[in-house]
Amino acid sequence: MVGVCNNCGLPQDLCVCETIAREQQKITVGLEKRKFGKKYTIIKGIEKEANIDEILKKLKTKFACGGTAKGGQIELQGNHKPRIKKVLVDLGFAEETIELR
Repeated sequence: MVGVCNNCGLPQDLCVCETIAREQQKITVGLEKRKFGKKYTIIKGIEKEANIDEILKKLKTKFACGGTAKGGQIELQGNHKPRIKKVLVDLGFAEETIELR
């Protein structure tokens, strides 16, 4: 028996909540320099409805780097700013909602 989504009322295999959440978010991507000159790409604005752990796993695999999700943001080791926008669009986020700083 397939469960029913609590938010949209559709069966779990047809649920569109995650897709809608991804299209409505305002994402900012920045670069942060930390201890010993290490650079981190910081992605803010991804909400819990978009399954942040799954997105983190895909980004870490795509960029072959380490990273973590804490405090509602994703931190990737290294400078991935030039390529991050295309990858986020491929993951289902709207291009006009992604801002590079």
